[in-house]
Amino acid sequence: MSKNSELRDQVVADHVRLSDKILEALELCLEQEDMEVAEQLVNALELSMTRAAGGKTYIERREYPERVDAALTRYHDTRRQKGFEV
Repeated sequence: MSKNSELRDQVVADHVRLSDKILEALELCLEQEDMEVAEQLVNALELSMTRAAGGKTYIERREYPERVDAALTRYHDTRRQKGFEV
């Protein structure tokens, strides 16, 4: 592997968005069924993904990435199963 490709791979690995880290934490909360923390992480995820695009009142016109959509769907399904208001 050349030094240029190693450097490029490291830059890509280092470029992780805040929303990626929040999503990882949300997925862990869902595995552990910790809905109280998951709710806060959903709010943080939505805020971090829309912040640069106009803030909380911004209307998202793009679709969420598949992994985000799956986590949000699992969150809402788990809330329903546990009897939380949706």
